[in-house]
Amino acid sequence: MAYSIYAFDAYGTLFDVHAAVRRHAEAVGADAEKLSATWRAKQLEYSWVRSLMGRYVDFWTITEQALDFAFAAHPGCDISMKPALLAAYRELDAYPEVPELIHRLTHDGRQLAILSNGSPAMLQSAVTAAGLAGAFDAILSVDQIRCYKTDERVYEMITTEFRCYPEAVSFQSSNRWDIAGATAFGFRTVWINRSGAPDEYPDLPAAAILPSLEGLAAL
Repeated sequence: MAYSIYAFDAYGTLFDVHAAVRRHAEAVGADAEKLSATWRAKQLEYSWVRSLMGRYVDFWTITEQALDFAFAAHPGCDISMKPALLAAYRELDAYPEVPELIHRLTHDGRQLAILSNGSPAMLQSAVTAAGLAGAFDAILSVDQIRCYKTDERVYEMITTEFRCYPEAVSFQSSNRWDIAGATAFGFRTVWINRSGAPDEYPDLPAAAILPSLEGLAAL
């Protein structure tokens, strides 16, 4: 089946969430990799907990709070690097296959969207830094509806934006829980399993699993 709309999660799917710490690893210290892993884990945890409580704060605030926790959990890391890491997070590296894939899908006449927990300013900054400004037909942030994935209202933003049924959408994410939510909503889902993680949520399977976004256009 040909899909007219390709929607992408941003962080971990299009943009490397560990690039910020990697860029400053030597200055951060020996536990830089652990700091990055904790930062990402807490960033996601805080979004879920906030959603469950119904107490929304934007993703940039969550990102900064998660970094504060990561520094507290890894006291050997240089906390003076916090401003530099936050600045780097606004301009994360895109994965190397992303620009070519986006060009290919655009050339094939597909409509492209980002659907992300990220705040609007974060997403615009990341897209611009990656050289992808103007490449997407829509950049949709949960900030518009003030709740986080996997609430079905998040995925509904795509069908509302493009005035389509879920069956017209191919949704790509590196997060298995995000794939589960999008599958439940009715999207064709492609799990970008960059880390080779074991599968989860067997009752909500991805339609396809890829190690990167390379090859997506052929599915």
